[in-house]
Parts: sequence; C-alpha cells; structure tokens
Amino acid sequence: MKKKEKTKNKKSSVIWLMSVSFLAVGLLLFCQFYFGDNLSDKTVFYENTYINDVNVSGMTQKEAVSIVENKMLQKRKDVEITLTQGDNKWTLKGEDFEVKAAFDEPIKNALKYGHEGNVFTKKKIADKIKKEGLRLNISYRNILGGVDQKIDEVISQVEYEGSEDQIVFNPDDKTMFSVDGGKAGIKVEREKLLAKIDEAFETGVAQVEIPIVETVPTETKEDMLANIALRSKFKTSYATSSKDRKANVKKALEAFNGMIVAPDEEVSFNSTTGARTIENGYQTANIILNGVYVAGAGGGVCQASTTLYNALLLADVEVLEANHHTLPASYVPLSFDAMVSEGYSDLVFKNTLDCPIYIKTFCDESNVNVEIYGKPLDEGEEIKTRVEFVKIIPHDGDKIITDSTGEYSSKVLYKGEYYRLKYPREGYESKGYLQYYKDGQLVEEKEIRHDFYYPQSGLIVEGGEKLGEGMSIPPNDVKLIPAQKVTPATNEMVRAKIEKTNPSEFNP
Repeated sequence: MKKKEKTKNKKSSVIWLMSVSFLAVGLLLFCQFYFGDNLSDKTVFYENTYINDVNVSGMTQKEAVSIVENKMLQKRKDVEITLTQGDNKWTLKGEDFEVKAAFDEPIKNALKYGHEGNVFTKKKIADKIKKEGLRLNISYRNILGGVDQKIDEVISQVEYEGSEDQIVFNPDDKTMFSVDGGKAGIKVEREKLLAKIDEAFETGVAQVEIPIVETVPTETKEDMLANIALRSKFKTSYATSSKDRKANVKKALEAFNGMIVAPDEEVSFNSTTGARTIENGYQTANIILNGVYVAGAGGGVCQASTTLYNALLLADVEVLEANHHTLPASYVPLSFDAMVSEGYSDLVFKNTLDCPIYIKTFCDESNVNVEIYGKPLDEGEEIKTRVEFVKIIPHDGDKIITDSTGEYSSKVLYKGEYYRLKYPREGYESKGYLQYYKDGQLVEEKEIRHDFYYPQSGLIVEGGEKLGEGMSIPPNDVKLIPAQKVTPATNEMVRAKIEKTNPSEFNP
C-alpha cells in the first residue's frame, strides 16, 4: 500500500514541475511578444520609411546601411558649407574629411522606431507610418571624421570673453570712484549651429550664419558703486617733526595712495615702498639703533606703516605680520605700532574680503591720514581697538664702560671722567585687542598682540688713562642712575611718560 502511494506522489511532482516550466516559458514568450524588442536580422523597415531621402521600406538594417551609406558617400564630395559670422568666413568641404564607419548604430536606432513596445503599440505606429510616412536623417557629422573638431575650432575663433565694468579709483579727485564700461562677450549657440549644419548638409544650403548671443556684465554700475564705502580711517600727528622726517612719511605713504588690493592678494610694506636710501629719495632723520636714536636715511617711515596698520585693523583687513619697536612710539598706544626695517621687520597684510579694498593716503602739515574703502561693513557694525597696559618692566640702571680705544677721547680721557651715552629706559608689557560692536553693543573682543618693550640700560663711558701726579678731575655732572624701583602706574601715566621721553620729533 505504501509503495503505491510513493509512486503516485512522485508522478504528481513530475507533472507539477512540468506544468510550472511550461507556464514560465509561455510567460516569457508572451512578454517578448507583447512587450519585447523583436529586432532580428530579418526585421524590416515599415512601408513609407525614408532615411536621408532614401526609401528604405521593406529593407533590413544591413540593406539600409549599404544603400544609405553609398548615397551619403557619393554626396560627400558635393558638400561645401560656408559658415559666416560678421565679416569672417569658414568653409566645410566634405572631401576634406575622412570617412568614419558610423552608420550601423544610427540606422539600427531608426529601425527600432515602431518595433519596440507591446504588439498593439507596434501596430499603431506601423499604421501611422504607412499612412503619413516617416522621414529620418543621419547627420553627416556621424560619417565625416573630424568635422566636430573643425566646428569647435570655428566656435573658439568666434567666441570671446566679455569684460565686466571696472571700478576706477582716483583717490585725489573729488569723485574718487567711477565706472569704466566693460565689453560684451560673444557666445555661440552650439546646438543651434549644429542643427543648421545638419540641415545644410541635407538640403545643400551653401551658407550658414553662426548663431550667437551677447554676454553682458552681470552687475550694474549703480550696484558696483553702492558696494563701495569707507570702511575705516586713522590718523597720527607729526606736527612737531622735522621737514625731512615729514618728507619720509609722505613718500612712504604715497606708494599706497590709490592702491587697489584684490581678494586674496598679499601686500608687503617694504616691497611697496622700496629701499630707504638717499638715492631712492628718502631724507636723513632719526631712526632707532640699539635702543638709541641716531640719524639715518628714511627716519619716520615707521609712522607711515603704523598709521596704515591701524587703518587696516579698523577695516577688518587681515594683518599677517606686524612688529613693535624697541622703544615705544608716542604717536599710538602700546601694542599698536608697526615697526618696519628692510630685511628685518615688515608690515604684511592680505585682503580676505570677497571684494577689492581701496587705499587712500594723504598728509598735511600736522597729520598723517589713511582711509580704507571697500565692501560696506554690516549695518550697525563698528570696529575699535583697545590697549591693555599690563605692567612696567624696570630697567637695571646704568652700566659703565671704559673707553679703551679712545673713541670718546674728545669727551673723556682719564679715569673718573664720565660721559653719558644714553639714559636707562623702563620697559612695558602690553596687549592689544580688536573689538567688534553691533548697534553700540560689544559682541566680540579678540587679542591680537602681546608685546614686551624691553627695558634699556643706561650707558656711561669712562676715560681709560690714569691721572698724573698733581692732576685733578674737573667737576662732572654725570650722575649714576641705579636700578629702577617700580611704582604702580596706569596706561595714561605711561602714555604721558612716553610722550615726554620719546617726543614725536624723535620717533622712528
């Protein structure tokens, strides 16, 4: 009994598998018939189908390729199209281009039309083609090797970039900013040109005008001028300076007057102003050398760099390098001077804004002025600086050296004779801050400087020879100054002391 049941079950399984297989094959055939692509080597074009004016009705792909290719190649030698744009002309001759075998794919694509989709769609399309006809064109660009490159070459000779309107900056004119009109550019409408060329190849049109459009500036003159405002200004006084020192300050700043600094551009003060030499037009005035004021070419130039430096800070322009003096300058607070010296110290800044900045400098008999123009600050925004006086760094008094070489023999000869070379000077520790205000409220403060103006020892020279018998030293008013004892001081007290000990006429 069990053996008969097993045989029966096995037979049922075989019948079930065969049924599923027949069903799957039938479904596949149905999908191919109803939805599939039925192209084969024997598939033919529908009645009333033309390719490049060749009647391909009833032809297979292979037959259509042969006849259409033959016709197009025969016609190639007659192809001659002149492209024109203004007074310029370029000629495309079919015989100048090599033939490339590129017929199969476009003719296959043409054959697919009406032979894809379900059976009802195919019949509908076939009936429509038989009734209305179907005309397809294969571009000569498909068979003429290098023609696209030639067209691109022509386009490159026609097109040119326009120029935007340019800001003209005349810092010494009443109207500092004006706009110099730009030039429209030319752009070829490539797809339109290709369509015209294809049409010309088919119809035998001898001339094709290259379609172009003008590219115009994207920003109006009014918008450009509205995007320029005074970002900052700063001035220092040199009223008591000598004529030569004033001349040096003016000469250095003149190198920046009218300067336009592009976005991401870096500027070096030393590179811009050039060598501080008599030959380069600088005069002799005080400079600092080893903590002492001495005469040197270009004295006073540091006031030019310092004035520029503070204007840059207030305009929120990034300063990459700025250094303090050995001795504090009296014309600005501590930590806001910018000492420059060729090969040693520079003022370097970079325009990190997305628009140019414009620098105006001018001097009168009393003041040195720098103004920075550019993209307006946000409404209600204001930038200020603040100095924090930390402490006095005491000096260690006088040091006495012996004139062993006789360098100062006109001042001192004998031991006990003294001549003061320089006074001791106290030093200072200070910090500089940049402050950002919005509608009068401080919203951010950042430290940008932490400086140490180191103290200077006093220096006294003493004669080196011994007194002879019976000789005496004349009265001497040089008094030895001991190490400094520091008393509490405020920023105002220090400023007043610096002004007294380092008057502006002696500043570097």
